[in-house]
Amino acid sequence: MPKLSLSTKIFLGIILGFFVGFIFGDSILFLDPIGQLFIKLLKMIIVPLIIASVIMGVAEIGDVRKLGRLGGKTVLYYLSTTGLAVVIGIIMVNVMQPGVGVNLTLEKSPEAAPPSLIDTLMGIVPANPFEAVVNMDMLPIIFFSILIGVVLTTIGKKAKPLVSFFDSLNAVMMKLTHWIMELAPYGVFALMAVIVAETGGDVIIDLAKYMATVLIGLLIHGFVILPLILKIIGKGNPFQFAKDMSSALATAFSTSSSSATLPVTMESIEKNAGVDNTVSSFVLTLGATINMDGTALYEAVAAIFIAQVYGIDLTFAQQLLIIVTATLAAIGAAGIPSAGLITMIIVLNQVNLPLEGIGLITAVDRILDMVRTTVNVWGDSVGARTIAATENAVNRVESAGAGKS
Repeated sequence: MPKLSLSTKIFLGIILGFFVGFIFGDSILFLDPIGQLFIKLLKMIIVPLIIASVIMGVAEIGDVRKLGRLGGKTVLYYLSTTGLAVVIGIIMVNVMQPGVGVNLTLEKSPEAAPPSLIDTLMGIVPANPFEAVVNMDMLPIIFFSILIGVVLTTIGKKAKPLVSFFDSLNAVMMKLTHWIMELAPYGVFALMAVIVAETGGDVIIDLAKYMATVLIGLLIHGFVILPLILKIIGKGNPFQFAKDMSSALATAFSTSSSSATLPVTMESIEKNAGVDNTVSSFVLTLGATINMDGTALYEAVAAIFIAQVYGIDLTFAQQLLIIVTATLAAIGAAGIPSAGLITMIIVLNQVNLPLEGIGLITAVDRILDMVRTTVNVWGDSVGARTIAATENAVNRVESAGAGKS
């Protein structure tokens, strides 16, 4: 009997967890600590992995001009794909109109004040890097790591001991990631069983059309737009690449956390898809923090759904404002479960929609969060593969030019 691959075991864990949660209901909630332990193990390695990987990625690039080029491509890709996702969501919710005629009991909205755009930008520069590490504040950690990597490229021989240290740390963290992933089938089984047991079926029926609108939009973006980008610009095979990234996608689906999935994404894209660490370390770590295609699409659909439920007609200008705001708000969304509910406050405030409307969708948010997180991670992965392909093309041109001179 052939040995099952890790990705196959993870998918079996998800399917088995679904049926166990559905059949046994609340009596299966004792499994929750197992799922939470798995997420904690993944989160445990995020900070050292990001620090080592980003510093080594920047140090190996060597030329600061190449780093600027890579950064420009990454930001352009993320803004473009997130904007496309929001437009798809806007089109879907206007066509399907899931909120028209809906009469649901409101639940209490989350009490959280979203950070302003200025605060988010200022927060990128850490006043205390160690505090950022303790708080797992990803943007400041990435910023500080990039600076360290840049400096290491400028001090010659004195940098060698530190470069060697971070190279070893990166190898250790990748090995530890591999060990933790051996536990993934059991972790995702527990997570799925508990989610299904807690969610139940009644609320899904009440919000079926809203859920369908979000899911169809996510599927269009994930199965059509992103594969086309990979095929046309990245010159890659979407089916093979999806197979290469299957472990990461399954982990994203079960944990609902881009950040927790990051170690698995990095291991999969480097070992299975063959993307160089100098590109993947930079693009993926930044993407896990600022690239939220699925979240942005969901926020656009949810905002207009809430308006439809309340009978509020949004003008074209207001919907355009939702596109811009959802794109920017998604950049500030933390890579943790249900962070989209918090950033949605920004979107609703911009078009003067009642914040109480968030209570309409909290019941099914966890289910949609699993799918949109998978799309987020898939978008990061496609970005890394596509940008790596464009970088390789540029390097070949530069090498040919150098050979002629």
